[in-house]
Amino acid sequence: MFRKGLAKAGFGTAVALGALSAMAPAQTSSADGLNLPSDLTIFGHADPSVRKATAIVNGTIITDTDIDQRLALVLAANGGRIEGEERDRLRLQVLRNLIDETLQIQEAKAHEITITPAEIQQAYARVAGNFKRSPTDFAAYLRQQGSSEASMKRQIEGELAWRRLLSRRIEPFVNVGEEEVRGVIDRLNASKGAQEFRIGEIYLSSTPDTNAETLANAERIVQQVRQGASFVAYARQYSEASTAAVGGDLGWVRGEQLPEPLAAAAQSLQAGQVSDPIAIPGGYSIIALIDKRQVLTADPRDALLSLKQLSISFPAGATRAQVTPRVEAFANAVKGIQGCGKANDVAAKVGAEVVDNDQIKVRDLPAPLQELLLNLQIGQATQPFGSLTDGIRALVLCGRDDPEVATGPSFDQIYAQIEEERVNRRARRYLRDLRRDAVVDYR
Repeated sequence: MFRKGLAKAGFGTAVALGALSAMAPAQTSSADGLNLPSDLTIFGHADPSVRKATAIVNGTIITDTDIDQRLALVLAANGGRIEGEERDRLRLQVLRNLIDETLQIQEAKAHEITITPAEIQQAYARVAGNFKRSPTDFAAYLRQQGSSEASMKRQIEGELAWRRLLSRRIEPFVNVGEEEVRGVIDRLNASKGAQEFRIGEIYLSSTPDTNAETLANAERIVQQVRQGASFVAYARQYSEASTAAVGGDLGWVRGEQLPEPLAAAAQSLQAGQVSDPIAIPGGYSIIALIDKRQVLTADPRDALLSLKQLSISFPAGATRAQVTPRVEAFANAVKGIQGCGKANDVAAKVGAEVVDNDQIKVRDLPAPLQELLLNLQIGQATQPFGSLTDGIRALVLCGRDDPEVATGPSFDQIYAQIEEERVNRRARRYLRDLRRDAVVDYR
């Protein structure tokens, strides 16, 4: 299997204590058969905020609260659309990932590896920044989603601890030869112009005894993703490949780098599509085609554009009939734009807002807009697009820097990729051994 990315890290734990309680008497005939005393004393205190253990992993407790808070993050990534049996299955998978994370943190500490609070806070701030929030605002956002800052930090601790453990215990013993790297470079040059794919993968292992169950699970995942669920979120939770930590992203690969069944599936997919479960040795893979391009060939979609965006918005509750005259006036005005120098004047006449956008890569735009902009000449505008809710927009092409001919990855990049693949393969075996030797008490 072709594997690229960081070793998988699951989700974290927190410690909670269960409370003892006795059942209060019921004063109805339905309780007569229980022979309950009329004068009783309740021993212990039942606190609804305290949750009982779901699993104890080598002495470390995983609670319902831990699972609920991690599950909330997955549900938020999927827009809360997962319900019923699929939600229950996802909850079990979150528990398995929490167990893996606990084992990883425990193994790191056994080798005197400790992630300091300062390191965790620094990483947490970076994650918050990715969401364009301050750490304080991000904590509030997590609470709104039903999760918590502590849960996110535990996940961060697990990932950092596992990476550091692998860098000490596995990476020093992985060797990559210079001839191997030169061989990859030669094959890249020989395949110039051939297609390569950016692929996401979810890998599920199976045995002859579990094959049917694994296939059914894979089919359910495909169905959920095709109905709008997040492929990345499912990859993080379900995939047994080391790329799970990066949402299943394999990066850019050529067909010959993939097992033949995966290569054939990639050829048949369009960008954004997800394959059916693919049988491979040891289990099943589901792949999503993120993008495709030609090896060592300049891709027009890598061009950098300078754009002006003209937009109009409508009052809440406006109907299509009410806004049609304004939309038509906007479309006619945009059609008559002759160069970016006139865009601001045209916008003022139709009451449109103007926003300048420089250094926009074509491939980062939605697919329909990519085709429109690639066919425009400098100074021309796209057709209007949008909706009643979001408003109507048009883009004016003010400049374009075409991409240079691609030179391909460097020697160091290829070396790092081969090394990383081998480290990840050993990391999977390492985690499998930790699971085998662990004492896990399910409650």
